[in-house]
Amino acid sequence: MSELLPVAVLGARGRMGAEAVAAVREAPDLELVAALGSSDPLDSLVAAGARVVVDLTVPEATYDNVVFAVRHRMHAVVGTTGWTPERLGKLGTVLAGAPATGVLIAPNFALGSVLATAFAATAARYFESVEIIELHHPDKIDAPSGTAVRTAQLIATAREAAGVPAAPDATRDAPDGARGAGIDGVPVHSVRLRGLTAHQEVLFGSPGEQLSLRHDSFDRASFMPGVLLGIRSVAQHPGLTVGLDGYLDLQAGTSS
Repeated sequence: MSELLPVAVLGARGRMGAEAVAAVREAPDLELVAALGSSDPLDSLVAAGARVVVDLTVPEATYDNVVFAVRHRMHAVVGTTGWTPERLGKLGTVLAGAPATGVLIAPNFALGSVLATAFAATAARYFESVEIIELHHPDKIDAPSGTAVRTAQLIATAREAAGVPAAPDATRDAPDGARGAGIDGVPVHSVRLRGLTAHQEVLFGSPGEQLSLRHDSFDRASFMPGVLLGIRSVAQHPGLTVGLDGYLDLQAGTSS
């Protein structure tokens, strides 16, 4: 019988954390060795022998949690928001002292959402206009969502590389926020509505045609396959990976 991979979940009392605890417990190749709340002491991770830490806490705690894990040679799979470029840079410096340790920071663990973002980055080169609408439950603390921000960034990078000019927009007079938040030149519109879970639609337009790419998560169970993929793969990807797409072979099936 192969050795089980010892996993700890931080933020285990939250909705995502509770789903992750259940998913790890049910996985035949994983062992849940710790399930901590956001304010529980981290020293117990060492005593428990955790090799992978899943952080699903809050933005105020996530950086310190991940640094603790890295400094104790534990891999980390992170779904918490709040990772600014400055924080990512500081984490990269910490990881330089632990070259065999991997950290995955994923704005979204739903495999369909990750694929939709990758498809959007591919399509962005071929359309004149692009905008993003993201829709979430009203308890979400950040807007735009991390998924929408990453989608916009990847779209902007693809358009710049292809030499696509800025999308046309003749708007001169509008209430503040009417055109959404500008993320790297891509308008992102956030909706917060009771009854929603996590949804995103990317709209592309060119003369005479429109393309819509939409993904819907109706239950947090949709995120668990991606969480488990991250847990099982993080040790094979030392250093920092941002986005679950870094663990997927998105080139499979394409011609060379």
